[in-house]
Amino acid sequence: MQRPGRTTPPTRKALRMLFTAWQDLARTAIVGTLAYLALVFLLRISGKRTLSKMNAFDLVVTVALGSTLAATMLNKSITLAEGATGFFVLVAVQYILTWLSVRSRFVRRLVKSEPTLLAFRGQMLERAMKEQRVTQDELASALRHSGAAGLEDIEAVVLETNADLTIVKKSGQGPAAQSVLNVRGYPDPTGAHPQSPRHDP
Repeated sequence: MQRPGRTTPPTRKALRMLFTAWQDLARTAIVGTLAYLALVFLLRISGKRTLSKMNAFDLVVTVALGSTLAATMLNKSITLAEGATGFFVLVAVQYILTWLSVRSRFVRRLVKSEPTLLAFRGQMLERAMKEQRVTQDELASALRHSGAAGLEDIEAVVLETNADLTIVKKSGQGPAAQSVLNVRGYPDPTGAHPQSPRHDP
């Protein structure tokens, strides 16, 4: 026991930053393993959609699950039961929202954004790019990754709901690729050039 009036040597303080007690290591190993198995079990029964990255909400759930696992492992004030309950709540909310979004257009628009057209038939849609905060360099990088030499070689560039840039290559089956027909900013049936997408209400 440390005597009153005496301070802990700096070396001992430094050692406490690296190691405190064996029981703390044992708790981290045991609780971490059990929490991990509980998370894997919940993800297994909830389906593949839980860890998908189709929109921003999916990313939030994925990050929250990882944060909850780390907190359960390292924070001694959080019990295994509390951590498992946190996993269950996050997975359940994700499952309910995705179930509702498939059946309700209102819920789908509430929890996810729409894809946006950033370039079309050789032309960048600069207004749309500014609204979505995408630079020309970032768009050019996406073109290089797709193997396209330039905008003239592609049909469209789409900013997806998960923030990925999709390059739609030209097709000889029609005036435009079918995959971008419902994307915001696509030209109207009269053939007019696409306008910058409006903001979501």
